[in-house]
Amino acid sequence: MVSLSADIGRRELTLADKLRGIQWGLVLLLAMIAGIGFAMLYSAANGNLQPWASRQMTRFAIALVAMIAAALIDIRYWFRSAYWIYAISLALVVAVDLRGIAGMGAQRWIGLGFVQLQPSEIMKIALVLALARYFHGVSTDNAGRLRYLAAPALMVAVPVALVLKQPDLGTAMMLLACGAVLFFLASVRLWIFGAAALIAAAAAPLAWSMLRDYQKARLYTFIDPERDPLGAGYHILQSKIALGSGGLFGKGFLHGTQSHLSFLPEKQTDFIFTMIAEEFGLVGGLALLVLYILVILYAFAIALRSRSQFGRLLALGIAAAFFLYAFINTAMVMGLIPVVGVPLPLISYGGTAMVTLMLGFGLVMNIGIHRDVRISRLGESRLG
Repeated sequence: MVSLSADIGRRELTLADKLRGIQWGLVLLLAMIAGIGFAMLYSAANGNLQPWASRQMTRFAIALVAMIAAALIDIRYWFRSAYWIYAISLALVVAVDLRGIAGMGAQRWIGLGFVQLQPSEIMKIALVLALARYFHGVSTDNAGRLRYLAAPALMVAVPVALVLKQPDLGTAMMLLACGAVLFFLASVRLWIFGAAALIAAAAAPLAWSMLRDYQKARLYTFIDPERDPLGAGYHILQSKIALGSGGLFGKGFLHGTQSHLSFLPEKQTDFIFTMIAEEFGLVGGLALLVLYILVILYAFAIALRSRSQFGRLLALGIAAAFFLYAFINTAMVMGLIPVVGVPLPLISYGGTAMVTLMLGFGLVMNIGIHRDVRISRLGESRLG
């Protein structure tokens, strides 16, 4: 990991200092993962850059520039802007519910003229940023007191409720999980988590009655995929067939039969990990998971070296969100959890998720660059 030289001392960081402090190893890992995504999108289109791979490459180039820019901005700016970023993201989520674009049975996108945006993806990073700012200003003792948890609980509950209304159960559960991780990292007492779990269990019948028919069908299918093999169970059954047919080393690039004969649905988005396993086998799938683990460990190392609570919470929260993306998607295509609409990070086709994640890792690198900046509970900061 690249580190700033010791002679910086207590002076303000210059642009040259920041450029030297960028964690280029992390950039390389992210580029390698994205490169695998480009190759699989090329394969999904039967050996053609159109329509997915070329667009994804363009998005990655834009996201890479945005990530580096986010890393170079003073960390105090991100600290001061955390609540504003959250508020703007929340407003976009509300706009989706009011005038969003519907697709595939859900209203998750909003049109901005030349591009369609999925605000719930932005909210995943904005929520972590806002919670990191809030818990930075609360002492460890106070973080365990209920009166200090009302505001952050509301910050989590409102976007979760709005995203559930779209409906997008997978993203709502991710927002809830990210919030829970930040609460845990902020030293919220374990009995509060236990009480929340009991309340959730008691509310389960009500939650079940509010689910859409297709969401209930997914849960039934998770329990017994064979009950509707040509309907609700089709996706996961074809996914399992493709996973198993890849064997140890796979059928070879561009030679996946389930995907290229169009048996595998959503092969460019939610089920792209199945394509990787079919064409490159167990070895290929594990290689990708190793890259994911290395990225998460990189973020953990950066978090542990940060001298500010804000930096530690933000880096660990983004690492947790990245882990949830990877875990939920891979577990879903293996049939370990019900099918939900969560993309494979930096692999699945989609612009908002990629740009948002890259900006998130830009914040992680920002924390690495500004690791010696101490931020007081009131937002004042100094070096050393």
